Amino acid sequence: MANHKSALKRIRQSDKRRLLNKYQHKTARNAVKVLRSTSKKKEAISLLPKVVAMLDKLTKRNIIHKNKAANLKSKLTKHVNALA
Repeated sequence: MANHKSALKRIRQSDKRRLLNKYQHKTARNAVKVLRSTSKKKEAISLLPKVVAMLDKLTKRNIIHKNKAANLKSKLTKHVNALA
């Protein structure tokens, strides 16, 4: 266990950040899953910008890599465009 006040505070901060990052990452993954399972084009078109914004925020906060976000956005856009 840490002995310094600053180390104790750092532990509290990192734990809080870890939980927030985990929540945001899981929420974005669920949104991607929902978008992939959508078969209605109108619904998918309305969901796509929200999912893309989530991925961009995760990238900005260094939760996921920028290339992973780019790959996901590309695949999701292709999926939406392919819907009838």
